[in-house]
Amino acid sequence: MRRILIVEDDPSIANLQKDYLELSGYTVKIVNNGSDGLTALREKAFDLIILDIMLPGIDGFEVLRTIREKEDIPVLLVSARAEEIYKINGLGLGADDYITKPFSSGELVARVNAHLKKFERMKERFGKPDEGGKLQVRGLEIQRDARRVFVNGNEVTMAQKEFDLLLFLLQNANRVFNKEELFERIWGMDALGDASTVTVHIARIRDKIEENPSKPQYIGTVWGSGYRFMV
Repeated sequence: MRRILIVEDDPSIANLQKDYLELSGYTVKIVNNGSDGLTALREKAFDLIILDIMLPGIDGFEVLRTIREKEDIPVLLVSARAEEIYKINGLGLGADDYITKPFSSGELVARVNAHLKKFERMKERFGKPDEGGKLQVRGLEIQRDARRVFVNGNEVTMAQKEFDLLLFLLQNANRVFNKEELFERIWGMDALGDASTVTVHIARIRDKIEENPSKPQYIGTVWGSGYRFMV
């Protein structure tokens, strides 16, 4: 049975969510602050997290940031704040969805179901390369072990960091990363240069793998947040 963690400081909201999710066949645990949420994640595995932003102590953004350092599971942010900047921040930190309060419990269950199914499909397609270390998305094929890239069967030449950046984005498909995060992950904190080099490398990769780089089908720009590999 799939396990869901609810991190919500309003007991009435948390219990209502729990009731509907349990009726839908899920096992649910509730904690009322960010610190307890992180402790719960260390103690047990969960399949999805419903995370409020406005929490006592550690807020939801900081909890999400910590989760994404170690965990790759669906996280649904919920908040009474409808301002776009909150949504941009949340999605930019790696949230899979942002739901504005008030919302119906039926909508919540529907979104939980949809994200769990989507996550399972992604794990099946991208979670493990085949025996040859191949990852494939539509017409793009990456041979991880051989460090080769093919587009519609034609090999394209990638510089080392271009390959590393493309592979990282594909292995974290649909997650949004800002330039600073990508620079740190691919180049390292002690590397010479700055995050602007990420923009240059993204442009080069698009020129090599996209049919129309100005309308990319693989690496998309999330304005105000960063980049994501689209599946």
